[in-house]
Amino acid sequence: MTSSVQQAQQALGLRLRDLRKDANLTGLQLADLAGWRHSSKVTKIELGKQKPTDDDIRAWCRHTGAEAHVADLIATARHIDAMYTEWRRNLGTGTRRRQNASRTLEAKTKLMRWYEPVLIPGLLHTAEYATAVMRRVIDFYGIPDDLDAGVEARMQRQKILYRGDHRFHFLIAQQALATTVGNDEVMIGQLDRLLAVMSLPRVHLGIIPADAEYRVPTHNFIMYDRRIVHIENISAEVTINQPREIALHDRVFTELASQAVIGTTARNLINTALDQRRHKQQTAGGT
Repeated sequence: MTSSVQQAQQALGLRLRDLRKDANLTGLQLADLAGWRHSSKVTKIELGKQKPTDDDIRAWCRHTGAEAHVADLIATARHIDAMYTEWRRNLGTGTRRRQNASRTLEAKTKLMRWYEPVLIPGLLHTAEYATAVMRRVIDFYGIPDDLDAGVEARMQRQKILYRGDHRFHFLIAQQALATTVGNDEVMIGQLDRLLAVMSLPRVHLGIIPADAEYRVPTHNFIMYDRRIVHIENISAEVTINQPREIALHDRVFTELASQAVIGTTARNLINTALDQRRHKQQTAGGT
């Protein structure tokens, strides 16, 4: 069990323990009510040493008067093992398979909401920007080098921007315009690409200014309708599908969207970043 999975299991145990305490039951009393032979089962579940079954959770909630929590707790327990996928395993055969998995998920999504604090979202990449990002990923994780196939698959994913009735709401922090991926030439092409995709009727792009007030804790995440949230951290990709956490990310996205600038103001931020890149490039060329 990875430390992340163990932490998730412990968090579930703490939630169950709180329900028991709120019901003024000892572990022994709960075990008796549920008909469990060994009261130690309660302790093991609460400490995260044993994952409860669906029936365990139903019994737990029934005897603690917490039936309203059954669906959320079962969803949490069912996906504990599957929620963390280490990058080494996810990218074990290279980047292409991961890109194809994203394409399948995106095809099933009507509204995709994507927040990126540092980089441009993958669906909006130019081939050159994608190449620079994926080159770094391949080298950093030491995975099979399928750069060309991975970039091609990422470009194929972008066809969804023009097909069907899908809608896309991208939020990026202003830092994403300033982060250098590749070099100035790559960034100029990528910023031009952003200006172009802003005109697509299905794409809504907002930029959160660098001096925006801090309001909510953030990290990058992608919401596929209200079914799944993907989070990418250094060691793993986290898949969230329990209603309580999805609702939390929904609140965060809504708050971030309220801070973002759109339309002409967003274009001005992109054009300013473009001008800075071009000036830097011209200055370097003149020395």
